[in-house]
Amino acid sequence: MIYAWYGHLKYLHDKPVWLVILVSWGIAFFEYCLMVPANRLGYGTYTGFQLKVIQEIITLVVFSVFAILVLKEKLAWNYVASFAFIMLAVVFAFGFKPTPQ
Repeated sequence: MIYAWYGHLKYLHDKPVWLVILVSWGIAFFEYCLMVPANRLGYGTYTGFQLKVIQEIITLVVFSVFAILVLKEKLAWNYVASFAFIMLAVVFAFGFKPTPQ
């Protein structure tokens, strides 16, 4: 997804938007083919909320590497601080017992 959503900024910036959309959808399709079964397998062990938190953390880690290596952006202190606050979501999502249904 990261490459589908942001790769065009580096590699397809001079192409028409309709082409970029088609290429991005083609790339994203393969991730969806992995994500849907992963969520189905994980649901039951984890709640829907926990699965979403896991997905967001993985996305942030992968995007950070992508932004540094592919987009050649610098990781500033404010981004690190904002990611640290987002990581607190993991503490709250997994560190406490969920309320019974």
